[in-house]
Amino acid sequence: MKKTILVVDDFENTRWVIEFTLQKSGFNVLKAEHGKEALKFFDGRKIDLVITDYNMPVMDGVELVKEIRKMPDYEFIPILMLTTETDEKKKKLAKDAQVTGWVQKPFKMEKFLVIIKKSLAIT
Repeated sequence: MKKTILVVDDFENTRWVIEFTLQKSGFNVLKAEHGKEALKFFDGRKIDLVITDYNMPVMDGVELVKEIRKMPDYEFIPILMLTTETDEKKKKLAKDAQVTGWVQKPFKMEKFLVIIKKSLAIT
């Protein structure tokens, strides 16, 4: 069964590039523009991984992670923070919110896919 990945980023081009690459690699992809929009997908459906930007309008990535971690059905889902952010205080906030991994933009798609598969325990 295909794994489902939720991509949350306020930049449409980033969502499109990630969606294209993930679909080509055999994943189902859901997309949202910000954290609040992403929360609508947590309605009982199977989501195997979340990839979220840090800085977004309406609800940022850290707030989204905190909300997901409160949900019994999703509290242990792997969440990758994909961001241009380099501030150590912001990295600590993400870590404290229990983000699974941190991926720095810009990134090489091949390396990113390795991180995704590792997060999903796919070899």
